[in-house]
Amino acid sequence: MRSDRRIGTILLIVFFVILLASCQKNFSEIEEPQPAWIADAVFYQIFPERFRNGDPTNDPDKKSLFGSYPHDTTSEWHISPWTADWYRLQPWEKKNGKGLAYNLQRRRYGGDLQGVIEKLDYLKDLGINAIYLNPVFESPSLHKYDAATYIHIDDNFGPNPGLDQKIIKKENPSDPLTWQWTSADSLFLELIRQAHLRGIKIIIDGVFNHVGITHWAFLDVKKNGPLSHFKDWFYVLQWDDPKTPEDEFRYKGWMGVKELPELKEDEHGLIAPIRNHIFAVVERWMDPNGDGDPSDGIDGWRLDVAEMIDHDFWKLFRLKVKTINPQAYITGEIFWEDWQNNKLMNPAPWLKGDEFDGVMNYQWAALVTRYFIDQKEKISAEAFVEGLKKLDQRYKPRFRFQQLNLMDSHDTERLASNITNPDFFYDKGVSPFNPQCQIRKPNVEERKIQRLIALFQFTYPGPPMIYYGTESGMWGGDDPDCRKPMVWSDMVYEPESVTVGQQPKKPDSVYFDFDLFHYYQTLIKLRKSEIALRKGEMKILSFDNEKDVLAFLRTFGDQQILVVINNNPHSQQLELEEIADCKWKNLLTQEMFK
Repeated sequence: MRSDRRIGTILLIVFFVILLASCQKNFSEIEEPQPAWIADAVFYQIFPERFRNGDPTNDPDKKSLFGSYPHDTTSEWHISPWTADWYRLQPWEKKNGKGLAYNLQRRRYGGDLQGVIEKLDYLKDLGINAIYLNPVFESPSLHKYDAATYIHIDDNFGPNPGLDQKIIKKENPSDPLTWQWTSADSLFLELIRQAHLRGIKIIIDGVFNHVGITHWAFLDVKKNGPLSHFKDWFYVLQWDDPKTPEDEFRYKGWMGVKELPELKEDEHGLIAPIRNHIFAVVERWMDPNGDGDPSDGIDGWRLDVAEMIDHDFWKLFRLKVKTINPQAYITGEIFWEDWQNNKLMNPAPWLKGDEFDGVMNYQWAALVTRYFIDQKEKISAEAFVEGLKKLDQRYKPRFRFQQLNLMDSHDTERLASNITNPDFFYDKGVSPFNPQCQIRKPNVEERKIQRLIALFQFTYPGPPMIYYGTESGMWGGDDPDCRKPMVWSDMVYEPESVTVGQQPKKPDSVYFDFDLFHYYQTLIKLRKSEIALRKGEMKILSFDNEKDVLAFLRTFGDQQILVVINNNPHSQQLELEEIADCKWKNLLTQEMFK
């Protein structure tokens, strides 16, 4: 079988009784993936503030930034134009003299829930059937990982921020009996309803290790000191001395970040009052009307920095979630063990069946990077196969079909910029502020690499996830560069024509890449139409280090799909003796041949 590099990668379907028998035996040993829908899922990650501005009347104002880094409440500020050159300072930004890195943290573009609702049909047309939303709860930052409350959706994501703040002030946030529904909350429930009507699940970010400095409990502690009812919710290192003009109040923040005060744990995880509050929040968003039917609520949780909270808490969290909705999906962010030394964390302790259903599969992404993208640090086909086997051997077989297989996210460089910057360790150093990097539009050959990686992603066991804009051609370095406004086909964008230092450079045109979109659309359609790609066992048939090719088989029942990957600039001949006499159908071209 002959395949050209990347674009010409061949997928074949074959029915063969002898191979079928052995594959059926292997598959029968695997428990069904849980929840039942997860193996069929194709996820799309949405960073709400940067996805779509569907309602300009709710846009943030300067006052709404209070409590977020860089704590600049005096410099001139305006909503940033959606289609402007990301790297070009706006006139009001130039006035503060702080440069791009500083001003990127102050920018708001007005993305909101109405924008997500407006684009549900776009997502359905793409083919996705599950959405992961970055944090949506009330927060002053652009990323919303510094919650002011878990009880309400951010007022600037809803239709009436002013009214929502009045409603919130009437509540006692520590008493669920007083909780009300704001206009933003109601719009979020409408988003869930509209998504469910289209067959789309929604999971949201649960950020329970820390909150923000505008969180209601933290504000109470700061105001009332040792007399606060919530003094035990945080790690207070030093109380303020009211007799001095200085503020001596000190506390533990996540990774030392003062904007993210950590919630307190004991030997069993988050302390009981915090745990009870979070469980009330879980009930609110999973079964909003409290009737025992979770169909009006979210379909699961993505849990931020999950390794920082004790296992005992997550076991109780799972019991709570699964009691409300046994078919809810719980996935954790298990990322770095030692960032300085490029050591990723082993997620196996969280994947024993009593905590998470899956994790964000960053280990898989790092391995894919080393094989498909790296040049000097590139690994062989054999090393790649061995790496995949080691990942799979860490947990029970069914968990292979439950990992969230992603190549980029809000915390990493975008896939396109990963490709234009080979030999950087995954999620380390790819940034426009690093002079060794090329943050630019990928060329034709680099887009071919992206297509090959996407093909592997969509033929591999476990639900694939697309980070917003990957399918439309977006590029960008690590955070915050990966959080540009979404590139849409109905907007005209300025070219990227300046450097981070505001010097002119060769312009990169910015527009919606229809060819790339249709390629992802084709892969999604293929995965959804072939059960072997969703639930079939995977068997490596062949690899060749010299030719840099590999072939694997996906088998479910009497259906077998052969995937041949040519990671070489030149055409290669690959012989597969055990299935050489079969009839084949190229699933991308529909061509039949032997």
